[in-house]
Amino acid sequence: MPRAIWSGAISFGLVSIPVKLFSAINHKNVSFNQLDSATNSRIRQKRVNAEGEEVPYDRIVKGYEVAKDSYVIVTDEELAALAPKASRMIDISDFVDGAEIDPVFYDSPYYLVPEELARKSYVLLCRAMEESNRVAIATFVMRTKQYLVAIRPVDGALMMSTMVYADEVVSPAEIPGLEELADVTATEAELALADQLIDSLSSDFEPERYQDNYRLQVLDLLDAKANGQVTSVEAVPAAADDGVIDLLAALEASVNAAKEARRNAGAAPDGEAEAAVAEPKRRSRTKAVAASGDDGGVTATKPVRGKASSGGTGSKGTTDGSSSGSKGKTKAKAPAKKTRAA
Repeated sequence: MPRAIWSGAISFGLVSIPVKLFSAINHKNVSFNQLDSATNSRIRQKRVNAEGEEVPYDRIVKGYEVAKDSYVIVTDEELAALAPKASRMIDISDFVDGAEIDPVFYDSPYYLVPEELARKSYVLLCRAMEESNRVAIATFVMRTKQYLVAIRPVDGALMMSTMVYADEVVSPAEIPGLEELADVTATEAELALADQLIDSLSSDFEPERYQDNYRLQVLDLLDAKANGQVTSVEAVPAAADDGVIDLLAALEASVNAAKEARRNAGAAPDGEAEAAVAEPKRRSRTKAVAASGDDGGVTATKPVRGKASSGGTGSKGTTDGSSSGSKGKTKAKAPAKKTRAA
């Protein structure tokens, strides 16, 4: 059963709503210990300086590198004097339109659960935010660190997401290779085929359909080895790539493959239908190919995998893949945009 990791109160104006904080994510990672292959004993680490001498803990200080091999030493007392004042309040400063927040600003999600006597105030705030389509922007302190957070209603509850600050977001202008896309054009035929492909793969988002296959295969391997089974793992061959792509041919082949997959899924028996590629639920929409001559391109979008959290320093590591699960569905609200870029 999930346990509360923080308790305090939501504060705005003269209103205070006591709440507890629960993590909305349970990361699934496979961790390994580093062992000596000769004895299977655990590997230990020692703190040593550049000369190889082991350094006791009481001699270790914090240093910030200002130039090559040049450091500024900062004491724990100096940092403690700058730490945010401990508080048990989530201080709301603004209510903003949820569509104005780019999802790139969202970081880690949490559920806010009211204390028993504060349930009515909690529900009133949640419903008022739902009806006004507003998201609360607030700050709070947890474990000596101050966080910027967004509180939004999700399925009758309040979800609080920590946010990154504006100066932590990397601008597309800083990414090499993106600036040149403005000069790339695509033909009307290519755009029409791209629209066809997107339409043939359109469906409702069902998070349960996706899983971290690598992690599951690793767990199966570990289970088999723990039970004394002899296992043989074959490497997956890399796909051949000659570097030359016929875009029209590739789009046409993709559309045909998507249609074939849908036919196979529809013809499969009940027991096999779930294993086949799910038939996308087509959305009724009117498509028109622009005749104004605007340049555009085809954007190939892939799901972004969550980064696996670190398994710790030294003796532990994690698999590259991770699977995140959250309770409830998060309703992401963003302005509808249709961008074409090659």
